[in-house]
Amino acid sequence: MKKSGHGVILINVGFGNVVSASRVIAVVAPGSSPMKRLRDEASERGKLIDATQGRKTRAIIVTDSDHVILSALQVETITQRFSAE
Repeated sequence: MKKSGHGVILINVGFGNVVSASRVIAVVAPGSSPMKRLRDEASERGKLIDATQGRKTRAIIVTDSDHVILSALQVETITQRFSAE
């Protein structure tokens, strides 16, 4: 967790990539069919952000701007980082 100069709380989602904590709606596991469909639809709309650095996707982060962010970190790890804020 980092606080930017403008008071925005940033959460590290792996490999130096950060997300604004206030914009996140959900952090979910990627294994179910609805989550795979969500990822595919976001890709078609140009709203998919892959922050895995080529590694296996272990969490999907959904934002209020309808962006879908893929992370190589476990859901539990990301939620712990949110709890630390």
